Amino acid sequence: MASGFGNRGGPGRCHSFYVDFSQCMIHTENPRDCSLLRDDYFECLHHKKEFTRRNEVASHLKNQHRGVVPEPVLNAPAGGGD
Repeated sequence: MASGFGNRGGPGRCHSFYVDFSQCMIHTENPRDCSLLRDDYFECLHHKKEFTRRNEVASHLKNQHRGVVPEPVLNAPAGGGD
């Protein structure tokens, strides 16, 4: 986290996520206890889950438009791939 300030002088869009994650890391014995807060902070920064979901929806709509029946998508295990 650079400074906590956004482009227009206010707090950055992910600053509150960083503060929550940072406080958790300060007060925990086991850093794994903060993994959900870490995931939230990284999602705010990089939007990986959002983009993945957007691409899945776009692909489904494209296949539906072409008349292709898509295979059902199984839910990925939590915390996979980060």
